[in-house]
Amino acid sequence: MIVANIALGKNVTVDASASINNVTIGDDTKIAAQVRLFGSEAHPLVVGTHCYFGLNTIVEGYNAKVTIGNHVSFAQNINLMAGSGPNASQAMQRLFPIIKGEVSIGDHSWIGASAIIMPNVHLGKFCIVAANSFVTESFPDYSIIGGTPAKLLRTMTPTEIEILHTND
Repeated sequence: MIVANIALGKNVTVDASASINNVTIGDDTKIAAQVRLFGSEAHPLVVGTHCYFGLNTIVEGYNAKVTIGNHVSFAQNINLMAGSGPNASQAMQRLFPIIKGEVSIGDHSWIGASAIIMPNVHLGKFCIVAANSFVTESFPDYSIIGGTPAKLLRTMTPTEIEILHTND
C-alpha cells in the first residue's frame, strides 16, 4: 500500500492492497481491495464520511480537484478520472488533447459497477449511475442515469424523495 500526504478520519478501513495518496478521507469510510484513490499536492482528493469504495475502483484526482460527498457508494471496477487523453504521445495530443477538469459526486449517490466517470462531471445529491455507464456530462440531484454515453433515465419521484428524507 502506498500512503503519502493523507488525512484519515475515525474508523476508516483501508484494505492492505489499496493505494491512497494526496487524500483526505472522512470518518467511517471503507476502502476495499485493489482500490486506488489519489490526488496530487496541487489537487488533494477529498472524500466525505461513511463512503464505500468497491473492489478495483480507481479515483484519479491528480489532474484536477475531485470531491466525493458523504454516504457515497462505489461498486466494483469503477474508473473516475479528472484527466483523460493520450498521455504517452505528444503527436496524438495535437489531435486529442488531454482533457482535465474537476469532478464531484454529491451526498448519498450510488455509482454502479464498471461505470466510467470522465473529467468535468458533477453529479448532484442522491444520484444513481447504472452499471456499465459512461458518464461524460453532469446531472442534478435525484437523477437516475445510465448508458454509453449516460443519459437521464428518470428523475426520482416526489414520493421517492420524501422517503429518502424521512427520519427513521
